[in-house]
Amino acid sequence: MPARRVAGVAYVYVDGQQYPLRGNLTVSIDTIEREGIPGQDGIHGYIERPRVPFIEGDFSDLNGLSLVALQRMDDVTVTAELANGKQYILRNGWTSTAREFNAADGQATVRWEGMAGEEVL
Repeated sequence: MPARRVAGVAYVYVDGQQYPLRGNLTVSIDTIEREGIPGQDGIHGYIERPRVPFIEGDFSDLNGLSLVALQRMDDVTVTAELANGKQYILRNGWTSTAREFNAADGQATVRWEGMAGEEVL
């Protein structure tokens, strides 16, 4: 059986500009979530709710990475390219959560949320 790359090198782009990805890249393009409804006599079904898709990762403080520029991001397109060849696109995105640099590690965790996400096959 030939070797197959499953994980490793990955890239993140925001409106075509590459960001210095450090690690812990998480991609979730789901737009719905379901929660089971248990009853005393068995499972009654589930509740379906909208969910906000996101791309999140740790980024090195390189190339002038700016907390202010990150905070101002609105209506951006975020693309994640994974080592296994998969590509994910988050559309009409914005940064969420507080943007903070960890000076000891020289990195910031950034989360983009968006109106829609897709997997490019």
